[in-house]
Amino acid sequence: MDFQFRPPTYFSEGVTSVLLVRLHYPESTWGEQISIYGHAVDQKIHFEAVDFYGNDYLLYPSTSEEPLSLEELIYLIEGMQLNQDRLEGNMELVLDGFPETTSDWYPQLKSYFEEKRKQVGLN
Repeated sequence: MDFQFRPPTYFSEGVTSVLLVRLHYPESTWGEQISIYGHAVDQKIHFEAVDFYGNDYLLYPSTSEEPLSLEELIYLIEGMQLNQDRLEGNMELVLDGFPETTSDWYPQLKSYFEEKRKQVGLN
């Protein structure tokens, strides 16, 4: 697995927002789906996680001057947290387990998380 893989860019002419990865958490209470986007703003890439419920997620890094390496994206996904200041009910259960992933930008991401899921007896 090439953890240093980094797409040359996320954006083409006139495109300022892209879907980087879709996450599905089948073990969560709600079978949560989360999408992570990259937005070009002021010559930086701003990362945003969006779900159906409008939860507020904290991402690290939240911005970057260049596309993330595969390793950095994995770190962003695994470190993603719900903003505790805006937490309601049992929403912390949303991120249970390891996600199933799809990404046009990072082809090896799916196999990385499939292997992690197998190691803990999921799938």
